[in-house]
Amino acid sequence: MFDLVLKGGEVYDGIGSAAKVTDIGIRDGMIVAVDEIDVDTATEVIDVAGLAVSPGFIDMHTHSDFTLIADGRAESQVHQGVTTEVIGQCGISCAPVCSHAAIRQVAPWFTEKAKHRKWLGFGEYLDVLDDTDLGVNVVAFVGHGTIHRAVLGGELHAGEPDDVAKMAKLVDQCMEEGAGGFSSGLEYFPGSLAAPDHLVPMVEVAAKYGRLYATHVRNRDTEYDLGFTEAMSTARQAGARLQISHIQPKFGAPDHAMEHTLEMIDIARTHDGDIAFDVIPHDWNHTLMAAILPKWAQAGTIDDVLKRLANPEMRERIKANPKPMWLIVKARQWKDIILLNATVNKDSVGADFEEIGRMRGVDPYDAVLDILLEEGDNLMATMWSSKSFRNSDVELCLQQDECAVISDTVAIANDGILSDHIGSLSGYGWAARFLQHYVRDRNVLSLSQGIAKITSIPAKRLGLKKRGQLRPGYHADICVFSPDAISSNVTARDPRRYASGIAHVLVNGVLSIRGGQRMQTNAGSVIREFQPQS
Repeated sequence: MFDLVLKGGEVYDGIGSAAKVTDIGIRDGMIVAVDEIDVDTATEVIDVAGLAVSPGFIDMHTHSDFTLIADGRAESQVHQGVTTEVIGQCGISCAPVCSHAAIRQVAPWFTEKAKHRKWLGFGEYLDVLDDTDLGVNVVAFVGHGTIHRAVLGGELHAGEPDDVAKMAKLVDQCMEEGAGGFSSGLEYFPGSLAAPDHLVPMVEVAAKYGRLYATHVRNRDTEYDLGFTEAMSTARQAGARLQISHIQPKFGAPDHAMEHTLEMIDIARTHDGDIAFDVIPHDWNHTLMAAILPKWAQAGTIDDVLKRLANPEMRERIKANPKPMWLIVKARQWKDIILLNATVNKDSVGADFEEIGRMRGVDPYDAVLDILLEEGDNLMATMWSSKSFRNSDVELCLQQDECAVISDTVAIANDGILSDHIGSLSGYGWAARFLQHYVRDRNVLSLSQGIAKITSIPAKRLGLKKRGQLRPGYHADICVFSPDAISSNVTARDPRRYASGIAHVLVNGVLSIRGGQRMQTNAGSVIREFQPQS
């Protein structure tokens, strides 16, 4: 007997094979048959003829560490077929912390409105997450920036050898408690302080457990080649598998940067480097607004940062920074930079900074710093986005077998306590836009190839057990959609619109979307065990 049969769909196995019209039988949350099935043997049958049936989409790079605690439904993700998220990226994770008060500083998109138990250790954090009704499965990486703060606080140095040894020991403890990998964010404070000498002992721990080292590299513009080779060198010294996050070069990089980067990776592979990467499926680059501040201005607590922003002399020093994280700021292309997420200044979300500066009667750079100051304790939830990527670079990456597709966003909802939050311009539609724009409209990939980019490829890279494919014995994480209708509906002015074209979504065999309508069920789980990769 089957609990549910999906009848007569165009089944894509997730590994790039051509679709096959057949049935899928599900029992106890698992796929038990992919074959023609007698409907009399099923408790329930859903006719999916004419629709694509694929593994549920796996988003291997998100920052939903706290938003899932605040609202575990993950509506923005479930509505576009996502069934698994990987959090704790770019060196930013919610744990471990030395005090409950420190959660605010390390938790991305923190909100006081969230009601939750507190935690200190990584395992405790996963327990709190596990106690939440989750709309998606969750894999949690531990971030270098959070590890640094747990050992050194907000100090403006990367640590002496004994400090680094303490950090490595803490990473080891997190791996024991269920961390799925280790990440760094070398353009963010305090990751920007760390050199390979500091990182290698921690990356070695990830390698010991057969888990990924994922990095937001130090630079993707003028010195892109230094940033990518540093990442490869760190992983090589540690003997680790490397995942280069959102690899596409940024505004300011030379025209040949993407091609050259892929050449460097190919050479490293000839010497046994295990390297893969992922891309964001659009040309908008988003990040924390506070990341534009130089390292010295980000040191210490949020109150320390706010005091510097209020100091006229320090503000002038901030604006004179010769190497800001975004060269598009140095080039003063304010019309190509928009405010993406704010709490105090939510009325300005979607406007570009040329417009915001004009409305405020100040220079756009001062408008940026004014907004950061006004946001106060919400500083780390304030986001902006710029037109800093090239579609041609994204398309070149997508043609590489080892490339996955990610959101680099957060799981949120357009109702409830996160209704005012936004993670990126594609947060409500990244997977839909990928299948719509790059697969259906531009034919960069076939549909079967495109599905593999967001299912089996990330599952294998992460070492997920029995996920990412449609085959007997695998978890029934499934997305049923119309290839002709799947679409992202977001705009800069209205970024909170759910994707369309999704018919059904199952998470661990339970329907979370049925007939295009969200069900009240949230059957996601925290994944703590992984298949070691070598």
